[in-house]
Amino acid sequence: MEKLKFKDMPYERPDLTATCARIDGLTARLKAAQSYAGAKAAFLEKEDLEKEIDTLANLAFIRHSIDTRDAFYEAEREFWNENLPLLQAPKQAWTYALLESPFRPDFEAEYGTLMFLNAELEARAFSEAIIPEMQDENKLTTEYAKLIASAQIPFQGSTYTLSQLTPFKTDADDAVRLAAWKAEGGWYKEHQADLDRIYDELTHLRDTMGKKLGHGGYTPLGYDRMQRTCYDKGDIEKFRSAVVSYLVPLCDDIYRAQAKRLGVAYPLSFADAALMFRSGNPRPQGTSDDIIANGKKFYDELSPETSEFFNIMLDQELMDVLSTEGKEGGGYCTGLLAYGVPFIFANFNGTQGDVEVITHEAGHAFEAYMNRTRIPISYIWGGMESCEVHSMSMEFFAWPWCEGFFGPDTRKYLYSHLASGVTFIPYGTMVDHFQHIVYEKPEMTPAERHAAWKELLGTYMPWMRLDGDIPFYAEGEGWQRQSHIYESPFYYIDYCLAQTVALEFWALIQDDQRDAWEHYMAYTLQGGSRVFTELLANAGLASPFDEACLRGVCEKAKAWLENYDLTGIA
Repeated sequence: MEKLKFKDMPYERPDLTATCARIDGLTARLKAAQSYAGAKAAFLEKEDLEKEIDTLANLAFIRHSIDTRDAFYEAEREFWNENLPLLQAPKQAWTYALLESPFRPDFEAEYGTLMFLNAELEARAFSEAIIPEMQDENKLTTEYAKLIASAQIPFQGSTYTLSQLTPFKTDADDAVRLAAWKAEGGWYKEHQADLDRIYDELTHLRDTMGKKLGHGGYTPLGYDRMQRTCYDKGDIEKFRSAVVSYLVPLCDDIYRAQAKRLGVAYPLSFADAALMFRSGNPRPQGTSDDIIANGKKFYDELSPETSEFFNIMLDQELMDVLSTEGKEGGGYCTGLLAYGVPFIFANFNGTQGDVEVITHEAGHAFEAYMNRTRIPISYIWGGMESCEVHSMSMEFFAWPWCEGFFGPDTRKYLYSHLASGVTFIPYGTMVDHFQHIVYEKPEMTPAERHAAWKELLGTYMPWMRLDGDIPFYAEGEGWQRQSHIYESPFYYIDYCLAQTVALEFWALIQDDQRDAWEHYMAYTLQGGSRVFTELLANAGLASPFDEACLRGVCEKAKAWLENYDLTGIA
């Protein structure tokens, strides 16, 4: 594979009509194959075509994310939004041909059964009848992303994007911090009509898609789209129950201790909950270049495999991490399959999140790099919950190198990182619960959705004070800043399942880092070739659906947090 820098990777809009014809031709060859060798040849050509198209689409997506003002890539993003759904019909014909192939046993013997299980999910999740809704869904999620990226928020005499405002939201000065939260909430309030409209339209579109495909609504389709293969809605409900039983009380203790450290009332305001220490939250030391340089040191020393990986990311300039005007918010890792490399997109803003980009998103990228030659390409990445284990766990493997990232704030970081990992799970579970409510009742008004979120806050985050100080949050509208709710329905619970497994890795690291890394590599080197629970079992890890798993990590985390020495830290 040619080792090009990202900026030198060529992009040209493909002829998708010709691409559809190529897929149709390969489908015909698969059907007509007289031997497994002939069927496999068609299959491998289809794999190469998928790499080619996926890479072009991702180049357009990434470059538009980097600068949403770029007219050329804005037009290309619109092209892909409009035309990618049109590829689904010939792809589905291919999928049916593969499922019905007389050589299916041969394919399963060489590549495993999961590709067929995934193919069955893909077949259930698409019909030509929903192409118009898919096109409109793409347009609406792009509109949401552009709206968020367009934010220009006046604050203290300057103007900031939402990402650039973030450091002020954790400022140690109470007045500055509260003002930043109010400024952010004010921007969302100003754009609430659009935020409500976009989500309302998305909800009804998705409900329509589910009904057109023979479901009662969107939820079963959403599960199929997320490729849920080894657990269902009932398992998620049991996980939710365990979160409320074990994690919410632990998190309540964490926030009570925080209120005591800060000298503020409990329950906490949203602004006070964001400040873990009176002297300020941990901040990375040095510049963005320093963070990346220490990231290189971490990966060079962690293992030979991580060293090779991270140096390729640097040499080929496969990371764009600075927060700039016109850039989309958030962060992600994606793949450029034709070149066998991943790409990391982020928005550094001077907070500990900058370090977590280098560990979290690079955890995704490392897994993809290690599995870059897998066939089929669907085995490069696992399901979303499987993928998030790589990233969240990599954050904990970085602990021995934290001095280089945080210097004098290292002790603060270690405490806050574990505490934040624990307290995230109730929030993430609430995001998922909210989406189940929304898609079970798509006729809800925007006001009813806000009320549902506010009610869930009382169950999952009872440490938050809903006093109206920051109306956007106190009135139950804070979910609108969570892009996954708009762009990737039912994704967010994957973070919670993965964080539970990451806490398992954290517990293993406390006992023996080398042994923990062996478990991590055993998990990672499987790629996406097995379902989530099998990946875990094969690596000697417990399933988060086992109640004892969540109970056990809570007990260990509680003991560590309560006994951690914070002497001298205000």
